[in-house]
Amino acid sequence: MAFEHAPVVSTWITYKTQIQFGFAILAYLMVLVGSITVVQGNHDVSWKYIVAVLPVIPAGLVIWLTVRALGRLDEVQKRTQMQALGFSMVATGLLTFGYGFLEGVGLPHLNSTFVLPLMALFWGLGSLGLALRYRFRR
Repeated sequence: MAFEHAPVVSTWITYKTQIQFGFAILAYLMVLVGSITVVQGNHDVSWKYIVAVLPVIPAGLVIWLTVRALGRLDEVQKRTQMQALGFSMVATGLLTFGYGFLEGVGLPHLNSTFVLPLMALFWGLGSLGLALRYRFRR
């Protein structure tokens, strides 16, 4: 009897987490656009450095929400996510390391702000690859 409401609670936690994550990403994008706009319009002020790093605050919230969501997973899901994160770290490291050599022979320098989105992309690809592997293995 006590477990009859468990799927409803689990679904609500999932939706609540997705909504919070969506709002945190929206906040990040809004602060990022505002920060870029203010910094570009105020080149000669001393406080531009503080404004330039303001997007780190909502980005930190996204990271906190992600870690919290990972903590709620069961052991199999945690293992899968650890494998996907491992793939992401190694793939990002290999790609950025290799590109560093290419910069040495003339390719343009890439801004390091691309590293975190690249890691997220590889994490998603790793998760997708593992999900497909487990799906077709059965």
